Amino acid sequence: MNTPASNTYLDDIRRLDARLAGDGLESIRQNGAAGFLSRGFPGLRDENWKYTDVRPIARNNFTLAAGGNGQIPSATMAGASLAGEGCHELVFINGRFAAEFSTTGKLPGGVIIVNLADAVTRHQALVHRHLSRYADTSGNAFTALNTACIEHGCLIHIPDNITLEVPVHLLFISGMQVQPFASHPRTMIILGDHARASVIESYYGVDEGAYFTNTVTEAWVQPGSVLQHYKIQNEGRGGYHVGNLAVRQEQDSLVESHSLSLGGALVRNDISVQLNAEGAAVRLHGLYLAGERQHVDHHTRIDHLVPRTRSQENYRGVLDGQARGVFNGKVIVHAGAQGTEAAQSNANLLLSDGAEVDTKPELEIYADDVKCSHGATVGQLDENMLFYLRARAIDDATARSILTFAFAEEILKQISLTPLRQRLEQMVIERLPDAALIREFAA
Repeated sequence: MNTPASNTYLDDIRRLDARLAGDGLESIRQNGAAGFLSRGFPGLRDENWKYTDVRPIARNNFTLAAGGNGQIPSATMAGASLAGEGCHELVFINGRFAAEFSTTGKLPGGVIIVNLADAVTRHQALVHRHLSRYADTSGNAFTALNTACIEHGCLIHIPDNITLEVPVHLLFISGMQVQPFASHPRTMIILGDHARASVIESYYGVDEGAYFTNTVTEAWVQPGSVLQHYKIQNEGRGGYHVGNLAVRQEQDSLVESHSLSLGGALVRNDISVQLNAEGAAVRLHGLYLAGERQHVDHHTRIDHLVPRTRSQENYRGVLDGQARGVFNGKVIVHAGAQGTEAAQSNANLLLSDGAEVDTKPELEIYADDVKCSHGATVGQLDENMLFYLRARAIDDATARSILTFAFAEEILKQISLTPLRQRLEQMVIERLPDAALIREFAA
């Protein structure tokens, strides 16, 4: 889908490339621009986008954000920050690195946590070796657009045999701009052999203005390493959010992905994982809450490329009002990938007659010695459970609130970082009907 607004993006790309000329990333940005120009934005005839209409993004003149760090309310910053929990924290405001709000504690030898714009000069060899290696710029117009606009973001490198005990928090705050704007954060996570790290990406909107966040995270998890990745999407009411997490895993590595989606007018989250060597395992957990006319779409793809790899996937959605949810989870067991174990589940709870979900779990199996399963459910609250609670003198509203929170908590309890889990539980409670009743019950 090519639109007049596409020219706005291309003009921004040309200006950005001219401003950053000489940084060594020209060819990467140009490849991204060529991919975006050749494909254009996806339309409803594109199989991967047939339930998600991106014309509001394609037709808007979202120009590259110019920053505006001083305008973010201090209360918003304090409420979103995890620095008080001891995290290493890098803050980005309207897509641009905000050094004055960022802090990293003492790091083990060789560990790198740095803004991508600085990494390009300070860690040039590392950036060139890994940037744009794992995310698909040829088949995804939004990833291509992000690649064409690479400037700010983060490089995280954990060397061999290092455990980073303290989580890394990447905080992206958007808003307080007069005109609609776009930001394209790029994150690179590289774990050496037998390394361990936890990375939290948080996206917050501070007002109801229109903006577009188009984010890409690439991760290479080498043999024996463990990555815990958390994504918290809580964009503003006028925010459009498209995110892509691309992971490549090596032998005996483990990746746990936890995705929580709460805000935004239109949201699309893509996760692609390549299990590239024997013993690699991935666990994907996701929770999405939507109300009013929100639209939230999750697409996942897990490629079992070699024998004896494992994947587990569990997504849940709670939808109210006129909201629409989309889930498409694809697991591909390639030829020769014997001994694969894969399980996939998507459950959805509809709280209103106007809410809607399109769910499509998929298995493609080209090997014969595998254990694979998938399933999806869409329904309302269990009347038997409601009757059980009502029979114990719990009123109807409280009973419904308890069951709704219990449904969501099945995903939240998988989060091993206690302070983060407690904060997310409160965020979820605030988004659910009868929040006061749930808060009283959960206390």
